[in-house]
Amino acid sequence: MTLILAMCGFSLAMSISPGPVNIITISSGASYGFIITIPFVSGATVGFTLLLIATGLGVSELLNYYPLFLNYLVYVGGAFIAYMGVQLIASSNKLALKKAKIPNFKEGFLLQWLNPKAWAACLAGVSAFSTEGSHQTLLVFSSIYFVICYLSIGLWAYAGDKVSVLLEKPIHFRVFNLMMGSGLVVVAIYLIIRSI
Repeated sequence: MTLILAMCGFSLAMSISPGPVNIITISSGASYGFIITIPFVSGATVGFTLLLIATGLGVSELLNYYPLFLNYLVYVGGAFIAYMGVQLIASSNKLALKKAKIPNFKEGFLLQWLNPKAWAACLAGVSAFSTEGSHQTLLVFSSIYFVICYLSIGLWAYAGDKVSVLLEKPIHFRVFNLMMGSGLVVVAIYLIIRSI
């Protein structure tokens, strides 16, 4: 039971904390509403869970042979996160949203595989909770993480939907998008600079 609680605590701390996926989720919730953001939430959750399973099944061993992979991931992932930030900055008002591309399942899925925070969470989680020679622990951990991750990211979408009431004025909406998009660009730059 203690192991299950530890898995839940780890999953919650990593899933609910701010990061690129949650910033995009709250912005999408504010822009398009909770229901329309669910495909992105689903893609991010499925993408992360599959990354966690892949890490537990041996991708982490592969990283021992190719340590530069994580460095390249930071650059590619940083570029993708910056791109998503620029997309948020570009959607300047509610009228522009009708033309803007709504974050979807595929983007949520891909973002997790390019997100250094997701890789760090997977590597740390697998290191902490895997049992050598047994995939049962990985299955339990992945199942717990899936549920908690889905609920956590969904909570960010719900919060975005609720904060949209405060964004009725175009200037408020513009400031919100600038803050969220700039936050993603800053995260991307930080990740790249930190890896140099």
